[in-house]
Amino acid sequence: MTTDPLLLTGEVDDATARLVRTAGGFDAAELAAASLLPGWTRGHVLTHLARNADGFVNLLTAARTGEQVPMYASAAARSADIEAGASRPLAAHLDDLRRAADRFVEAVAAMPAEAWTATVETPRGSRVAAELVWGRLREVEVHHVDLAAGHRPEDWPEAFGHRLLHEVAADLAGRTDVPAMVLRFDGTRHELVIGDPEGAPRVTGPAAELAAWLIGRSRGDVLTVTPDGHLPTPPEWI
Repeated sequence: MTTDPLLLTGEVDDATARLVRTAGGFDAAELAAASLLPGWTRGHVLTHLARNADGFVNLLTAARTGEQVPMYASAAARSADIEAGASRPLAAHLDDLRRAADRFVEAVAAMPAEAWTATVETPRGSRVAAELVWGRLREVEVHHVDLAAGHRPEDWPEAFGHRLLHEVAADLAGRTDVPAMVLRFDGTRHELVIGDPEGAPRVTGPAAELAAWLIGRSRGDVLTVTPDGHLPTPPEWI
């Protein structure tokens, strides 16, 4: 998958369209039903995705103008906004999602080339602005799965699954609370090493399923472990 933020914008558009199609099929009861995220309904997930788009607009504005614009006013404000919007009717959710997505696209289009190299502060730390479009794509694809409405990791575009896996593995490799493991994609000899590979279990499967398991979106039922045994237990990633 390309790392060019302008080219990735098309991937965000496609992922958002798939998300809206899924959400558009909910009735009131389905919208209020539980998502895969503890304590959140599907309405919570959809509201979060709309406010997340606005948060990325804030970061793009900071990169473009040089002003200190936070992604969210505060963690408490972020939570309050999600809670306030979760119980809205479906039409309001869909309109909010579309409008927020449009604002994100407009913010990307407004970025001069030099602004993509600016550093911005996110809740997860400093990021180069060029990484923000990927961040939005990741949010849409992963939280689409969290809706528990038929969109699964196996439905992720292949390039997305590979990039997510590499990102997660690289992040986990730098932590001390992660069990050692060697990850291998199906049908390849390419391996990602986390921790000391000596004696570590080798976990094999499709890239998207490996990534989903590492971030807690899959139990890893289709993955295999060599030597035979239980899958390691990854820590919480995001």
